[in-house]
Amino acid sequence: MIDINIQKQYKDFKINIKYACEHIGITALSGHSGAGKTSIINMISGLGNPDKGHIIINNKCVYDSNKKINISPEKRRFGYVFQEARLFPHLSAMSNLTYGMKLIPIKERYIDIDHVIELLDISRVLKRRPAKLSGGEKQRVAIGRALLTSPYLLLMDEPLASLDQSRKHEVLPFIKKLSTELSIPVLYVSHNMEEISAIAEKILVLVQGGLKISGNIKDVLNQKNF
Repeated sequence: MIDINIQKQYKDFKINIKYACEHIGITALSGHSGAGKTSIINMISGLGNPDKGHIIINNKCVYDSNKKINISPEKRRFGYVFQEARLFPHLSAMSNLTYGMKLIPIKERYIDIDHVIELLDISRVLKRRPAKLSGGEKQRVAIGRALLTSPYLLLMDEPLASLDQSRKHEVLPFIKKLSTELSIPVLYVSHNMEEISAIAEKILVLVQGGLKISGNIKDVLNQKNF
């Protein structure tokens, strides 16, 4: 369950978005460059703060300006996958995978490491360091690292933007599996409609910081004014 109602005034730009949905699968956040996509997921993650409003994920309130609630990013338990993999270069893929997981108490972990390794098909690269991984392999390890923190929400900020077309086609099926094999809501940021159509069930389209349209992906893409 995602319930977001946030406002943020920048120097010459304003974020004003209100959206609530019980959907558990992949929801795309789309719009042209500068529409506010990254600003919004940064506020959801806690890396940025709204001026006012609330953010509730899976019935857990992580931000509410009226109630003076603003949970720190590390305590929100949201996984974040960036455009670049951001792996630790001196650690093996396996050590990168388990880095965040080790910070989570065992009793609070609900995602199995063997399941993630199988899901992302990375068993063959676990002993390698990032320099020995392809771009697609790095991103799969980064996704696995985020998943192994047992997050309540997975945020993905254009995770395929730095990959060439063949690598994108390599990683997309693994992202799609997240919605079918793991019960974690995913907020996927991209302006690439081919990517979004391949993996998302719902979409939010932003224009200049506001929500232009939202709904099931097929319904939205079929609208004449989209």
